Amino acid sequence: MPEIIINGPDGRLEGRYQHSRDRNAPIALILHPHPQHGGTMNNKVVYTMYQSFARQGFSVLRFNFRGVGRSQGAYDRGEGELSDAASSLDWLQSFNPNAGACWIAGFSFGAWIGMQLLMRRPEISGFVSVAPPANMFDFSFLAPCPSSGLIVQGDKDEIVPPISVTKLVDKLQSQRNLKIQHTMIPGASHFFRDHLEELGREVHDYLTKSVILDEAAVAR
Repeated sequence: MPEIIINGPDGRLEGRYQHSRDRNAPIALILHPHPQHGGTMNNKVVYTMYQSFARQGFSVLRFNFRGVGRSQGAYDRGEGELSDAASSLDWLQSFNPNAGACWIAGFSFGAWIGMQLLMRRPEISGFVSVAPPANMFDFSFLAPCPSSGLIVQGDKDEIVPPISVTKLVDKLQSQRNLKIQHTMIPGASHFFRDHLEELGREVHDYLTKSVILDEAAVAR
């Protein structure tokens, strides 16, 4: 799990990268929660997703947004953080020019940033959003959402009311040619304390299905 430094738009960005042995492996970028509320790339939910992607054979990168850890710069209300994510994806792609697919995943604030990046980068073919803060940020830009994906939340989320995420999912599922898997983990809070294994299993199982479908599509 080597430490890497990325040249970001506002200085260096600190990251951790796991490289797959398969030269054509898919790639995934994992985004952490809100920088002003203790969010870092070492958040347990972020690390759980990182491990789930790595176990599925992805080359996977997680990094600290500007102003977090050893990353330079200062919090920029989401605009700068979106630029950080784009630069990190550029680095990941340059290091994996033969990647078979590209995914984005994020937790809370990171889910919001990830979905914005999804709209800007047509090469992103799938997403995982954990506890997207639909009660705090505007997700209306997902019109239409360009990719199918997984949305996971705990039914005891004390920060993002489950009903707000359900409304978001309903809007997305009404779009044509889009399949959104919405999974609610019983008893889980916003940070999935005591439920990280279940979260990891849901992400792993979804990726397993998706990778099989992608391989079948390529074979055709």
